[in-house]
Amino acid sequence: MKILITGGAGQLGRDCTTVLKKSHEVTPVGSKALDIADRTAVNAFVKALKPDVILNCAAFTRVDDCETEKEPAWKVNVEGPKNLASAAGARGARMIHISTDYVFDGKKPVPDHYTETDNTHPISYYGLTKLEAEKAVCEETDRYSILRTAWLYGINGRNFLKTMLRLALGDPEREIQVVHDQFGSPTWSYRLAEQIATVLDADVNGLFHATSEGHCTWYELATTFLDEMEVPNAFVPCTTRDYPTPAKRPANAILENQRLKDEGLNIMRDWRTDLIQFVNLFKLRLIGGVK
Repeated sequence: MKILITGGAGQLGRDCTTVLKKSHEVTPVGSKALDIADRTAVNAFVKALKPDVILNCAAFTRVDDCETEKEPAWKVNVEGPKNLASAAGARGARMIHISTDYVFDGKKPVPDHYTETDNTHPISYYGLTKLEAEKAVCEETDRYSILRTAWLYGINGRNFLKTMLRLALGDPEREIQVVHDQFGSPTWSYRLAEQIATVLDADVNGLFHATSEGHCTWYELATTFLDEMEVPNAFVPCTTRDYPTPAKRPANAILENQRLKDEGLNIMRDWRTDLIQFVNLFKLRLIGGVK
């Protein structure tokens, strides 16, 4: 199949390119090559490329900035997916769109999880835009798969793990507070890319949750990662109240991959297993890439 990957220069987009090019003809594009918020540009690009699948990994993911930069966030996160889904529908192509745990308010008691049938209620502007994008995709085409994921990390781009590593290497004795009352399932972007490929090959429609199995807090994730990296640190746990941010985060971001399991498609593994493999593969590259 011929696959157009938007957000192709990003963390997930690059891993999707690596995975999908093994079996398909892949065209990854970044925002400089295609502004997905420009409906005319999207239609022209899709008409010329004639893809069988449009995989949208593009997003305005700076959650706190979304609270003040609402117009650009809306353009990328809502108008972009709407344009891509419309173009996919007009061509008869499949649309695959990546969404987030931020569509939920996170008020369920831990360790309760969220499934695809739970009511949504975003508490941040980022979450609102991602929920509106889901609705737009559903309205524009019947051939779609939406995958909600959470707490993504990978070797490409910026992410929480790389930030923690940079802080620890910069001053191992500096006491750094890390939130210990928000829970989620850290998800390796490469594993998610493989899960996307599985959904694509199965040609199934609808909404899916796609995160690693198990859960932890940000503090547990940071210290587990640094222990595996053998990097000393002086991180200490704190509460959300101790570390206020412009955007509210769901306290419980634990998603259950119920639909994937029902369809016999779930390939996601325990978050610790993937984290260990990630470190084993990229330890030297991670250390060398810290700036």
